[in-house]
Amino acid sequence: MPAELTSLVAELENSISRVVLGKSEVVRKCLITLLAGEHLLLEDVPGVGKTLVGKALARSLDGDFCRLQFTPDLLPSDIVGSNVFNTKTHEFVFHQGPIFANIVIADEINRTSPRTQSALLEAMSDNQVSVDGVTHDLPTPFMVIATQNPFEFEGTYPLPESQLDRFLMRISMGYPDRAAERQILETHRRGEPVTELTPVLRSDQIKQLQAAVREIDMNDSVHEYLLDIIEATRDTDDLQVGASTRAAISLYRAAQSLAMIEGREFVVPDDVKQLAVSVLAHRVIPKGYLHAGQREAVETIVSRIVDEVAVPT
Repeated sequence: MPAELTSLVAELENSISRVVLGKSEVVRKCLITLLAGEHLLLEDVPGVGKTLVGKALARSLDGDFCRLQFTPDLLPSDIVGSNVFNTKTHEFVFHQGPIFANIVIADEINRTSPRTQSALLEAMSDNQVSVDGVTHDLPTPFMVIATQNPFEFEGTYPLPESQLDRFLMRISMGYPDRAAERQILETHRRGEPVTELTPVLRSDQIKQLQAAVREIDMNDSVHEYLLDIIEATRDTDDLQVGASTRAAISLYRAAQSLAMIEGREFVVPDDVKQLAVSVLAHRVIPKGYLHAGQREAVETIVSRIVDEVAVPT
């Protein structure tokens, strides 16, 4: 792996870690998602720094970014834009919505209706939006960082499976440890430290890194190991729906990204094993209907499946 590429990734990781304290794994997975050219879902209780992660990433890049606050009355046109009639030219002119940015922070995405949530589907899968039969390309790079509260919270709508499938990973922030929380208090003494971040990477450098990810090699034994995990989710009695082919591709791409971040030109089995739960757990459906604790239960099932699959030597 060229040293300059590894250096760029390290610079971006250090920039985000300056304000997202005590959450190195969350920062790393955010970078994995960006370099894979995919999208990230952060699920946790309010006030633990979900939005901060997105703002820190956005401010560390020189591209455009926007923050969308999802509410019950938000409409699809509020996201993608709409055609407006120009009385002077007697023509309809397309006015771009806020989604036309490089980094889009979709805050509390599960507080809006499924109809509005679906406005993101085409954007997240094809990097484009269609309005009145006309397709409009989104800028590149393009990444959605969505935050959501647990479903048990009042006023939330569960994301449909098709929407969840567009996210490379679903992760949680968790509470910081005591030392990190003390440091957070100190850094916030004079204000919000994220506002002091300046861009460390240009958009063309991000695209260069994303292209380099696709050149990371995965040998046959690791290929088979990844497919063994996918197949095991389909054969277990604990899951009603196992991982799809799209999930397999996502795990493949995430493992490539992790290898590049760690300065390797090849994927090792531990890359796949380390990311399997975050990539697969939100894409499978357990048998029966689970209420509170569904996420933890599914992650436990997927983790057990991964542990049972033999690792190539």
